[in-house]
Amino acid sequence: MAIQSLVIILTVLIALLVIGVPISYAIGISSLAAILQIVPMDVSVLTGAQRTFVGMSKFSLTAIPFFILAGNLMNQGGIAKRLVDFVLALLGKLPGALLVTNVGANALFGAISGSASAAAAAVGSMVREGEDEQGYDKAVCAATNGASAPSGLLIPPSNALITYSLVSGGTSVAALFLAGYIPGLLWTVCCIVVAVIIAKKKGYQGTPGKFDWKNLFTATMRAIPALSLIVVVIGGIIAGVFTATEGSAIAVVYALILGIFYRNITWKSFWKIVVDSAKMSGMIVFLIGVSNIMGWVMAFTQIPQAISAALLGLTNNPIIILLIMNVILLIAGTFMDVTPAILIFTPLFLPIVKTFGMDPIQFGLILVYNLCIGNITPPVGNTLFVSIKIGNTTLARVMPYMLMYYVAILIGLLLVTYVPAVSLALPAAAGLV
Repeated sequence: MAIQSLVIILTVLIALLVIGVPISYAIGISSLAAILQIVPMDVSVLTGAQRTFVGMSKFSLTAIPFFILAGNLMNQGGIAKRLVDFVLALLGKLPGALLVTNVGANALFGAISGSASAAAAAVGSMVREGEDEQGYDKAVCAATNGASAPSGLLIPPSNALITYSLVSGGTSVAALFLAGYIPGLLWTVCCIVVAVIIAKKKGYQGTPGKFDWKNLFTATMRAIPALSLIVVVIGGIIAGVFTATEGSAIAVVYALILGIFYRNITWKSFWKIVVDSAKMSGMIVFLIGVSNIMGWVMAFTQIPQAISAALLGLTNNPIIILLIMNVILLIAGTFMDVTPAILIFTPLFLPIVKTFGMDPIQFGLILVYNLCIGNITPPVGNTLFVSIKIGNTTLARVMPYMLMYYVAILIGLLLVTYVPAVSLALPAAAGLV
């Protein structure tokens, strides 16, 4: 029954996605198709409705709409320019100063906004004029912008990690948030190394003169209010002062106050931000709801156990099993968004890694890291195409440079996969593991 159900789900899901059906409907319909082999039509529809309601009625889901709203408020709040100036003042002496600044600012803004595409659009637009003035290759700039933007999805607050927490059966959000810092910074460092290598080959210099401590102090003071959002929210969650849901509400209030203080948010823009956030939240929550149907089908028909037995039948070597999982996730990430992929692959692969003792926290970071790579990989690669559009160049010109970034980012993936301390050192130090 397990294999038959899996074949039905995958066949219907892929067919619907190919013809352009939205991912939430595709997941729901494919799951119902699998249920039909178990129970009659009327019972299957009722079961689907019940599982959707159960999936959407979890209180912890409230954090996602609040963090989305906070991110949209920060996007409109004049934050990107301050972060760009701060990183430029800090790292501007490195070769290819604006490339390095792009990488660092993407990590900070992506973490604050919760969106890789928003980071690529906002930060890429900020540095583009300076890059054009200094004669930087547009393809290099677009590749650097696109490759570095997803790093912020690993650095908390991260909606992807909250989604994983829900699907994995309640893995600690605080522990996942702490675990995300080193992999996120590792992604950032990998991109900085490649950016510096390219800059040296191209002859791009850092900012002239001696290190300007006064400029760094000024830029830091201007950036502190934005950076404090991460400190206040994440610090409060990790310290146990408030829950992730309460922290998300605090993030909204903080972001709104900051936007009003910077005079970048009006009543008219605020209403638009709320409406856009509600639409995005509705899509994500509905997607999580319908994915609960698929989770029920998998549990009932024991699909994860069947896949686990099949993989362990090929080999019992954890290194090989993890390598196979990474390949599958990398391929899936090229045509699926992060959230639906988390909803589909967590119940499939988490039971397998548990058989050889992997902590669910580490697996969560492996999963999200893999799927973030899909954000910058054709044929979907939304963040990559945003960067290409911002950089006014073409995919053909950008890809040779992207290959260099892919190699560095994949080295980071191997470290996250095979070195548990990369993900678990900070949660262990905080007593959360």
